[in-house]
Amino acid sequence: MTLNVASLFEAVAAAVPERLALVCDARRLSFAELDARANALANHLRAAGVGPHEHVGVHMLNGVEFAEALLACLKIRAVPINVNYRYTDRELHHVYEDAGLVALVIGGEFAASAAALADRCPKLRHVMVVDDGTQAPHVHPHHWPDRISVADYEKAVAAQPATAPMAGERTADDHYVLYTGGTTGMPKGVVWRHEDFYFAALKGGNHYGPPYQTAEELAAGAAAATPISYLLTAPLMHGAAAYTLFSALLAGSTTLLMRRFDPVETLRLIEREHAMIVTVVGDAIARPLIDAVREHGAEYDLSSMKVLGSGGALLSRSVREEAAALIPGLYVNDGFGSSESGVDGTLGIGPDGLMRLAAGPRIRVVDESFQPVEPGSGRLGHVARTGHVPLRYHNDPGKSAKTFPVVDGVRWAVLGDMARVEEDGTIVLLGRGSGCINTGGEKVFPEEVEQALKSHPAVMDALVAGVPDERFGERVAAVVELRRGATADVEELRAHCRTQIAGYKVPASIVVVDVVERSPSGKADYRWAKSVLSTDTSLSTHTRRNDG
Repeated sequence: MTLNVASLFEAVAAAVPERLALVCDARRLSFAELDARANALANHLRAAGVGPHEHVGVHMLNGVEFAEALLACLKIRAVPINVNYRYTDRELHHVYEDAGLVALVIGGEFAASAAALADRCPKLRHVMVVDDGTQAPHVHPHHWPDRISVADYEKAVAAQPATAPMAGERTADDHYVLYTGGTTGMPKGVVWRHEDFYFAALKGGNHYGPPYQTAEELAAGAAAATPISYLLTAPLMHGAAAYTLFSALLAGSTTLLMRRFDPVETLRLIEREHAMIVTVVGDAIARPLIDAVREHGAEYDLSSMKVLGSGGALLSRSVREEAAALIPGLYVNDGFGSSESGVDGTLGIGPDGLMRLAAGPRIRVVDESFQPVEPGSGRLGHVARTGHVPLRYHNDPGKSAKTFPVVDGVRWAVLGDMARVEEDGTIVLLGRGSGCINTGGEKVFPEEVEQALKSHPAVMDALVAGVPDERFGERVAAVVELRRGATADVEELRAHCRTQIAGYKVPASIVVVDVVERSPSGKADYRWAKSVLSTDTSLSTHTRRNDG
C-alpha cells in the first residue's frame, strides 16, 4: 500500500474500528464511524464534480466535520485548503483565489461572508454548508451565484454510500497544501507530497520511535499501542493543530476538539475525558491556561495530564516553569517546526535564556552559499532542512526559489530562523531574520526581548518590533498586554528587561494595550504590532537608546 495519508488512515481505522477517534462537544466518533462518514462526504464531493488535484476550502471552527472534510478530500485525491476564519474579506478573497477553490465546506456562521465573495471566485462551483448551531439562513441557494450548487452538509453525507472511493488510484505523490498564517505578508500555500508530509510532519506515524515504513507496520503499531488522548486547544486551520490531528489518527489515538479555546473549559475536558496530552500554540494559549490552573485547578482532577505540548509558537521560560510547578510531574514539550518543514525537533531553554535545538541529521545551519556554518565559529546562518521537504509555494515561483531551492540536486527548505552552532553541534536559535532589528549596527531579535518582557509577573503577552530612528536607523519598541488586575509602569518593565538582556536590546518605547492581537492559533501578528507602534505619539520624538 502506498504512503498516502488517506490510505494510511484507512489501514489504521480497519485495525482499530471500535476505538474512539474524535470527541467534540456531544459528538463522539469511533474510527469506523469517522471513516464511514469521510467516505460518504468524499463520494458527495466526487458526485459534485470535484476531481483529483482540485482544491477544496475548509472554512469553519473545529468540529468533527473539519476532520471529515480533510479526510474526504484526500480520499478522492483532491486537496483540502485550510482557511483562517478570522481573515478579513480581502484576505479571504486572496486565499480563495490564490488556491483556486472549486468547492467549499463552510460553517454556517461564515457562509454570508463567503457568499459575498463568490462572484469574484470564478472557479468556485460547489458549496457545502455545515449547520453549526448559528441558525443562519445561508444554506438557501439564492444567497450564492446561480452557477454555484449549494448543499446541506449532513443531508449530503446521509445520501451517499460509505464505501471508500478511489482507494487503488491514490499515490504518494498526491498533494497536501497548507496555507501559512500570513503574519508577515499574504498567506502562502505550502505544497507537500503525501509521502514527504507523512515523514516530515507526522514523523512517519511514530513520534516516539523510528518511522513506520509501510501501512501494515503503521496499522500494527496502532493496534498494539495503548491509545493516548490528545486535547487540541488550537484551531485545526493552523498547521500545528493539523499535524497533531493526523498524528493522533495514524496512531489510533483519540483527539478531543474544542470549537473555541476557553481556559476553564479546557480543565473540564481534561477531567471528563482524561486527556493525557494538551496541545497549545505558544504563550498566547498556554499562559491563560496556566492562569486557569492556578485559579481553578483545585476544582478539577487534572491527574491524567502528563504533557503540555506546544507547536507553531514558542513557550517562554516563565510559562514553562509555572506549568511544571502547578502540575506535578508535567513534561513540557516545546516543538520546533513550521509549515515549510514539518516537525524538526524539541526546543530547550538554557540558563542564559537562549533557545537550543539538538543537532539532527537533516537539520543544518547554512550560510548564503548553503555551506554548513562551522560549529563554534559564532557565525550566523539560516536553519534549513533536507530530505522530506515541500515541493514549493503554490503560485509563487519567486518565493519558492528562495525557500525551497535545489542545490546540487538536493531540495532544501530554508526557514526564516537565524541561528548559530555551538561547538557540540547544538543549534542556538536567535529569531526570525525578517524581524531582526538593526539598531546602530547591533542586531536584536524580537523573540529574545519578548522572553524578557514576559518573564515579568505582570505581563500577559508582548510583541517586539523595530521602529524608525533618525540616529540608529531602528530602535526597539514593544507592545505589552498586562495580566488582568496587574499593574506595572513602563519604566518598571524596562528596568526588569535590563536584568535579563543587554541595554541596547531594552525597548526604548513600550505601548501598553488591552489585548495583544494574535491569530486564532496564537501566531504573532507583527504587522499589527508595527501599526500600533507607528501610530503611538510617544514614538514621534527621539528616544535615546540605552547601551548600558
